[in-house]
Amino acid sequence: MSKQEVRFSGEWKKREALKEAPKKEEAAALQKALPASGKSVLEKNYINLGKSQMTKRLQPSLNWKATFDFKEHKSLLRDTQEEKHGGRLERSGPPVSPRRSQLVRKSAEKIEEIISESSSESEEDEEPPDHYQEANAGLPSEYWQIQKLVKYLKGGNQTATVIALCSMQDFNLAQETCQLAIRDVGGLEVLINLLDTDEVKCKIGSLKILKEISHNPQIRRNIVDLGGLPIMVNILDSPHKSLKCLAAETIANVAKFRRARRAVRRHGGITKLVALLDCAQNSGEPAQSSLYDARDVEVARCGALALWSCSKSYENKEAIRKAGGIPLLAGLLKTSHENMLIPVVGTLQECASEESYRTAIKAERIIENLVKNLNSENEQLQEHCAMAIYQCAEDKETRDLVRLHGGLKPLASLLNNTDNKERLAAVTGAIWKCSISKENVTKFREYKAIETLVGLLTDQPEEVLVNVVGALGECCQEYENRVLVRKCGGIQPLVNLLIGINQTLLVNVTKAVGACALEPESMMIIDRLDGVRLLWSLLKNPHPDVKASAAWALCPCIQNAKDAGEMVRSFVGGLELVVNLLRSDNKEVLASVCAAITNIAKDQENLAVITDHGVVPLLSKLANTNNDKLRRHLAEAISRCCMWGRNRAAFGEYKAVAPLVRYLKSNDTSVHQATAQALYQLSEDADNCIIMHENGAVKLLLDMVGSPDQDLQEAAAGCIYNIRKLALATEKARYT
Repeated sequence: MSKQEVRFSGEWKKREALKEAPKKEEAAALQKALPASGKSVLEKNYINLGKSQMTKRLQPSLNWKATFDFKEHKSLLRDTQEEKHGGRLERSGPPVSPRRSQLVRKSAEKIEEIISESSSESEEDEEPPDHYQEANAGLPSEYWQIQKLVKYLKGGNQTATVIALCSMQDFNLAQETCQLAIRDVGGLEVLINLLDTDEVKCKIGSLKILKEISHNPQIRRNIVDLGGLPIMVNILDSPHKSLKCLAAETIANVAKFRRARRAVRRHGGITKLVALLDCAQNSGEPAQSSLYDARDVEVARCGALALWSCSKSYENKEAIRKAGGIPLLAGLLKTSHENMLIPVVGTLQECASEESYRTAIKAERIIENLVKNLNSENEQLQEHCAMAIYQCAEDKETRDLVRLHGGLKPLASLLNNTDNKERLAAVTGAIWKCSISKENVTKFREYKAIETLVGLLTDQPEEVLVNVVGALGECCQEYENRVLVRKCGGIQPLVNLLIGINQTLLVNVTKAVGACALEPESMMIIDRLDGVRLLWSLLKNPHPDVKASAAWALCPCIQNAKDAGEMVRSFVGGLELVVNLLRSDNKEVLASVCAAITNIAKDQENLAVITDHGVVPLLSKLANTNNDKLRRHLAEAISRCCMWGRNRAAFGEYKAVAPLVRYLKSNDTSVHQATAQALYQLSEDADNCIIMHENGAVKLLLDMVGSPDQDLQEAAAGCIYNIRKLALATEKARYT
């Protein structure tokens, strides 16, 4: 090992001496070879030493090379790692020992991890580690042939360079061995430097190779580290359409991870890529030839492809919108070129996660074209159109547009093709979101989509199940659909899904089971399948959304069970678990648990048990809330809990009465009704009447006596009567 280190140091000193020689040609050639780093020098030495085990162990890994570049240039914190001097890459610094290189590698990995975590963009695409073997043994002949060609690229004239580039394209560049052969001998640096020349042929040849090898995750990172993206962005301004296309396609391949996307944006690439979309807008002019039209369309397609990759981060989505990308994308949607439509729809699908884009998509009437392309024969195009509808259908107006343009029928028919799981996930997602509107649910029932959805509850991947169950949860809000799901045998597979671990799936399946429980016959099946116990066990789930959804689902189960009180008591520790959930900080969990307590407290024995578990002080502690949803269900729970022992007086002692009076000032009529009922129950205690009177409850209740809601009228009048009766009794006692 020490001998090899001495040989390495000697080689370094020798190169340093040569670099200072007066001959400019020698110095330039040497500088060009330097980016191959110490790895290239050592690699030659190791080949001469043979295939001994010591040689394999001493040879530095590819990761060493990458981190050595990082240490020398110190620019991983920025977007590029290349410093240019006379069109070549420079490197300076003393040789690094193998032991010290390990420390450098660990430090570099730690710094890159910190950068990754601190970035504002959350959509980091994880790149797999480099599993390439460090030893050269067993490499195919193509590896060495490509390395010879790279040497010609380094030292040859213009003709030799073009020939070498053409020869390299004859190899299978999709093969990892060929890709890494180019990288290992410093070919990436040469290819990127060629992009900075004035020779169009050299640029085209270099970009063709970079486009192919940039599918490799490690090559992508190396291109970014060597500063290749800014050069490619500059090529987008070239008058040569072929260069624009190749540069945009290469950017599309490289911009698969966050740092690359950020580099494209910071060097003005988003604006230039959006400008490429405009190339196809004038292709309909009669004076242009068909070849010119085809080139224009190809330029726009490549621009859309690059924007699709870049649109996975929020900042880039905003940059595309500000650069005027939405009208151009909308215009391209009207084309008949499927290879153009796929990246265009893909970009819209990514961007539609932002509300500003959804608004613009409605304004540009894009939904109509998305629906039209659902009828395409291209499965990938169908998938992206369905996914775009899924993203946009959060808005009611968009859901209505999908229905009005006839998009529900093709969505329902696509459910029958289950071979393509990615497309099936997108289609079921679109159906789920469209089912939020009742009018759409009626249409889906006409198209027999509900029966098909029930059939998809088994033997499907989780991403499909999440959407299928979500759609059934929305459809089962109507009685006819609940009966349909039960008759199709959908209750059992739904209950079986309650034992899963996927958070989103659990939220959706609890909602669906809760909706089915509203129908008595379905509730009997759920109870027989032990579904209520499974729902109760989900109250222990660590995710607040799952807890809340399970608590909401328990409410109809308790309401429609034959012997609800006994069923609830049969769950060991179940009532204590429910009461303890009132300590949660999540408003949705609190509201759902209050609703569950309202149903539990209908049974006197259960009410006694939860009173012993301290439900009164916990409910009283929640009274000072501004959340109307929580207010409503809290008031209902308090009203129910007043019907046991001295709970009415206890609520007054725990200062729950005065905050309840303030609920009457809410704008939500459902809060008024629940609060009036709670105050009526509390007014049975004299001390509570005094507190209500002092806080101005009578005036607020008088305004509600004239309400069209009969229940609200009765509760308000009863409360006023109790307060007035106490006042008269007090006045009479004083007079006496």
